[in-house]
Amino acid sequence: MITPAVLISACGSMILSTSSRLGRVVDRVRALSDKLEELARNSSDDTKERQGVIFAQLDKLTSRARILQRAMVAFYLATGMFVATSVAIGVVAVIPSSPRYNYVPVIVGLVGACFLFYGSMLLIFEARLALSTIHAEMDFIWSQTTRVAPADLVEHHKPQFVHFRGHR
Repeated sequence: MITPAVLISACGSMILSTSSRLGRVVDRVRALSDKLEELARNSSDDTKERQGVIFAQLDKLTSRARILQRAMVAFYLATGMFVATSVAIGVVAVIPSSPRYNYVPVIVGLVGACFLFYGSMLLIFEARLALSTIHAEMDFIWSQTTRVAPADLVEHHKPQFVHFRGHR
């Protein structure tokens, strides 16, 4: 009965982490929406480009929020399965029954582990999507910076190489 309790604790940690990530996504969506409204009042080429970047970010943030919601559901289901596993272990231990019922806690525990695994995979996808959003924003900021920085500084600057990301 200890193993399901440890997994329940793990699910709780994952739920807390996922909830925090979802909250940050919602805050970011609100901030970008406000910025988009502010930029809509201005009309220049720079603002159009920035609006395009914000629009693309909002699209990715929407996808991230949906993935995080699915992950939270998976973690809640996993928690429920692990609680059911603990109960099933107790029931099987107390009630004298045939050996065929001994598999019930194992099956319920495996279902819970599958939900935990599925939720973890969703978080990996969400993290990759978050990273792509960060890269896109940094690329935009870099292009803006090279426009306003002194030409000799830009010309003599050697960009840092990041081994896991291709150069454009």
